[in-house]
Amino acid sequence: MASAGIPAAPTQPALPSGAAVFKTIPYAFILPEILCGTWVWILVAATSVAFPLLQGWVMYVSLSSCLISLLLLISYVFGFHRNSENWKVLDSLYHGATAILYLSAAVLQANATITSESGPNLPLYYELNTAASFFAFITTFLYILHAFSIYYQ
Repeated sequence: MASAGIPAAPTQPALPSGAAVFKTIPYAFILPEILCGTWVWILVAATSVAFPLLQGWVMYVSLSSCLISLLLLISYVFGFHRNSENWKVLDSLYHGATAILYLSAAVLQANATITSESGPNLPLYYELNTAASFFAFITTFLYILHAFSIYYQ
């Protein structure tokens, strides 16, 4: 006799491990997040800091996000998640919160770029601040894409 009326439980896709992390959306966004975030803090560190409080926040957000994302990537590559559903929640919450923090940092970096438009060593620092602002907004977009794609997965 077949059991009638009991629907099969929906199966969740397995969390990737190893090299599959780099081929699976949204986990493939982690490496570009790290690379663009690294460019943000390198470029901000290379400029003349006109507003230490504003650009200090940019450095804090970009450096801490880069390190935490690197730890998250390492944990996915080595399979520390053991295919637990809690990792999806952790990943979604982390990337959502980091997207908000990165958006605030990108806006502050853009403000620092606009105010550095007039000052000593204009071309060099303005170009570095412009590049840092560009990468900050790109990184923000990557974190938003990651957070929404893991949420809707």
